[in-house]
Amino acid sequence: MTYLGDMGLLSLGSQLKAISDQLYAMADEVYGRHGIELQARWFPILRLLHDRGPMTVGEIGSAVGQTHSAISQLTTRLVRDGWVNTASDAGDRRTRRLTLTAKAETALQTAKPLWRAIRDALEERVAGAGLDPATLLAGLEQVAAPGLADLITAKARAYSQETVRIVPLSPQLRPHFYRLNAIWLERYFVLEPYDIEVMSHPEAIVEHGGAVLFALLGDAVVGTCALKQHAPGEYELTKMGVDLAVQGVGIGRKLIEAAITEFERLGGAELFLETNTRLESAIHLYERTGFEHQPAIREGSPYDRANVYMIWRGRSAIAA
Repeated sequence: MTYLGDMGLLSLGSQLKAISDQLYAMADEVYGRHGIELQARWFPILRLLHDRGPMTVGEIGSAVGQTHSAISQLTTRLVRDGWVNTASDAGDRRTRRLTLTAKAETALQTAKPLWRAIRDALEERVAGAGLDPATLLAGLEQVAAPGLADLITAKARAYSQETVRIVPLSPQLRPHFYRLNAIWLERYFVLEPYDIEVMSHPEAIVEHGGAVLFALLGDAVVGTCALKQHAPGEYELTKMGVDLAVQGVGIGRKLIEAAITEFERLGGAELFLETNTRLESAIHLYERTGFEHQPAIREGSPYDRANVYMIWRGRSAIAA
């Protein structure tokens, strides 16, 4: 899973751009293997001119769904490199129409068998991924259809009225402690026996002098963490999980700050945590909330995955 992938649909545009770049690179490699000088990024313009004849920049942009500026920049290069010619429109000499050069026509004829192979291979990959080749593109177009910004604005306005509440463990919240932690543990690692034991009995943490906290956004339970006492005055910040759908809006920080407040209320002397270097975003959050790295992992750690050991240095170390 990449960093963008971890963000899910929030980074859909960026993920699609990354996929697009990979597909362009693939097509360029195929062209190169067959001695064709074409580049995949030119395909919409060259294929359109081949199929429909002379067109203006504006007409091409409307046909392929790209901006006038993007098409203009690309056609400038195509003209410079001898793939496209420009000529004044017979009806309006201020308008210039683009036509393919003989060089381009020859290259496109050579590429046609490759287009069939590319199409069929992509259809196989799409079907193999459990997607429907016939509806995939139409579905993506519907996602990005006009009105999306208005929908997002309305939702953002509604969400701005919601407040995050941090509440202690209660019988109704008990199942969410396992659910929220299992989501991220199974995403990056595997559930260890110690994880299952702690997650299955959150009330034991409270009974032994600790605390279990939950973050509520409206009526939704979106995050949790625990303050586990190991010895008098010694506490571990552990089992922090935030619903993937609301990550990145400060819920994790609110949970940590509430846990620190509880640690101080209990008269704690030492607060530590253990994590893994794969969880870069979480580590940055811990650093900003006053946790400092230790030179070695914690002796006697119950976690096989733990390779980071951090100790809280007080509120003066919390970054704004």
